[in-house]
Amino acid sequence: MTEKTVGTDAKAYWKAVIRLTISLLVIWFAVSFGAGILLRDWLDQFHIGGAPLGFWFAQQGSIYVFVGLIFYYCVAMRRLERKFGVKG
Repeated sequence: MTEKTVGTDAKAYWKAVIRLTISLLVIWFAVSFGAGILLRDWLDQFHIGGAPLGFWFAQQGSIYVFVGLIFYYCVAMRRLERKFGVKG
């Protein structure tokens, strides 16, 4: 971190990073556990690509969402680093 982020800015930066990380983990958990396990029976009444939606989430959908969250995390972290003046 640069000198600019020492003190309260550093605390605000890490608070924002932790909030982002926890938010993305909650989304990933909701998609993988919620859609793939808890709601699978209900989602199976819908189909995507010929497969029941609950099965699709359990097998592929949660992986696609996870990869999307990785890309979003990169963009969001770059935005936070610029906002707080952190060189990444």
